[in-house]
Amino acid sequence: MIEVKDLTKTYHLGSVDVHALQGVSFSIEDGEAVAIMGQSGSGKSTLMSILGCLDLPTSGQYFLDGRNIAELNDHDLATVRNRKIGFVFQQFNLLPRATVLRNVEMPLMYVGMSDKPARREINQRTDTILEAVGLGDRMNHRPNELSGGQQQRVAIARALVNQPALILADEPTGNLDSRTGKEIIDLLLTLNKEQGLTLVVVTHDPTIAA
Repeated sequence: MIEVKDLTKTYHLGSVDVHALQGVSFSIEDGEAVAIMGQSGSGKSTLMSILGCLDLPTSGQYFLDGRNIAELNDHDLATVRNRKIGFVFQQFNLLPRATVLRNVEMPLMYVGMSDKPARREINQRTDTILEAVGLGDRMNHRPNELSGGQQQRVAIARALVNQPALILADEPTGNLDSRTGKEIIDLLLTLNKEQGLTLVVVTHDPTIAA
């Protein structure tokens, strides 16, 4: 699914060049679960932004399902992000005034599923996903009525609603205690095994990586 060749990323900060990535190469097969490890400032989030088609490398090549990402225009990149990739971040990034249900539905609005004929499919998808992440009885709650672990489950459900093939999780347990963090990783691994999702997790925690 993923092939990266000699990837570099350099940021120009005034007269200083910051080399965030220097010649990174690896491949990830469909259905694999992979941890990317490194200390803060080692370029993990930069790499994740490139894998998620949110940024482009300075040099090198990134192929996603055989397509060279550098050859895609902005519209194609947005389509890839919306349909192929699900993002889970350390910050839950939920809409505070929206219910769990509305937060999870949000990505479907961006791909043209807001009309009435699509409503049944939207309801089926969100109900199924919220049950899968253990929040079937919380769909009408708002984020401030949920624990941190529950909010991260909402974020995972939101990442899954467009039925992506790839989940990119950037420090998904960073704001959680160790027990809740383990529950979130176990959930992601279950989704990887049962649904065949390719899973890439960025972490600095060797326990999470293991």
